[in-house]
Amino acid sequence: MEYVLAAPIIFYSTTCITMTMFFRVARNWPKLVRDVSHVEELDPSFDHTVTYRCNITCGIVLFLALVEHILSLLSAFAGAMTCYPKKPIYEGFVEHFYPWVFNFIPYTPFLGMLTQFLHFQSTFIWNFSDLFVICMSYYLTSRLEHVNKKLLAAQGKYLPELFWRSTRENYGRATQLVRRVDDVISGVVFISFANNLFFICLQLFNTLEDGIKGTGECSSRVKKTTFLGGYEAAVYFLFSLIYLITRSVAVSLIASQVNSASTVPAPVLYDVPSPVYCIEVQRFLEQIHGDKVALSGLQFFSVTRSLLLTVAGTIVTYELVLFQFNSSPQDQSSSFIDNVTSTLVPARQ
Repeated sequence: MEYVLAAPIIFYSTTCITMTMFFRVARNWPKLVRDVSHVEELDPSFDHTVTYRCNITCGIVLFLALVEHILSLLSAFAGAMTCYPKKPIYEGFVEHFYPWVFNFIPYTPFLGMLTQFLHFQSTFIWNFSDLFVICMSYYLTSRLEHVNKKLLAAQGKYLPELFWRSTRENYGRATQLVRRVDDVISGVVFISFANNLFFICLQLFNTLEDGIKGTGECSSRVKKTTFLGGYEAAVYFLFSLIYLITRSVAVSLIASQVNSASTVPAPVLYDVPSPVYCIEVQRFLEQIHGDKVALSGLQFFSVTRSLLLTVAGTIVTYELVLFQFNSSPQDQSSSFIDNVTSTLVPARQ
C-alpha cells in the first residue's frame, strides 16, 4: 500500500511545487522582459531560428506526451477489463487507474472525471516544465552565439581596442541576462531535473521488481478482447521509459549549451595578435574565466555537459543497489558460500 501511495503523492506534490514556481516566474516576468528588451535595444539579434526551433520542439514533445498519455489510458482500460469484468467500463477504469483515490473514497462519476482531469493537467505541467527550460535555453544560447559570431569572424585579425571593448560589453550584457533569467527560472530547472531523475529511477525499480509484463497483477486473466492482446502495460512501459529518458537527455544537452556557448570566446581571444593585444582583451579573458555562466537548479547544481554524466552515474548506482537488495536470500547465501570457498580452497592448497 505504501508503494501504491508513494508515487502519486510525489507526482502530484511536485506538480503543485511546479505550479508555485511558475507563479513566481509570472510575478517576475514583466521585469525580466524589460531587461531583455534593454539588451536587445543595445545589441539587436535577428536569429529567427529560435522561434522555429521552439515551435518544432514543442510540437514533438507534446505529441509524444499525448501518445504516452493515450497508451497509459489504454493500459488502464485493459487492466480494468481484466480485473473488473463485472463493473461498468469507466468505473472499472478509474478504480484501476486511481486506486490511491478510490480505495478510500466511494466512486462517483463526477469524482472520476475530476480525478482524470487533474491527472491530465498534472501530466501537462510535468511536460511543460521541461519545454519551458528548453525554450529559455534556446534564447539564451542564441544571445551568446550572437556575440560569438562577431568574435569568430574577427579571429586572428588586427582590430582596434574599441572593437574588443564593445564586444566585451556585449558579452557582459548577454551573461548578465543569463544570470537574471536563472534567478527567475532556477526553481523550474530544479524541479524539472528532480522530477525526471525520480521517475526514471521509479521505472527502473518497476523493471527490477516486476519485470515487463502484460496487464500486471491480472495477467492470468488476460483476454484477447483487450486492445493489444494483453500487452498494453508492456507497450506503455517501454514507450514511457524511452520517452522519459530521451526527454531528460534533451533537456540536459540543450540547457548545457548555454554554458558551452559562454566558453567559445576564450580560444578566439588567445589568438589575438601581439601588436593589438590590449587591456580590453585581458579583461575579456578574466571575465570569461572568472565566473561560470550556466543555468542552475536553485544554485544547487549548474547545468553543464558533465551534469548528464553525473546523473547517469547516479541512475546506474541506484540500479546496482536495487539488484543487490532484490536478490533472493538463497542467492545471497550461495554467493557468500562461494566467496568463502574461493578464499579457503587456495589456502588449503
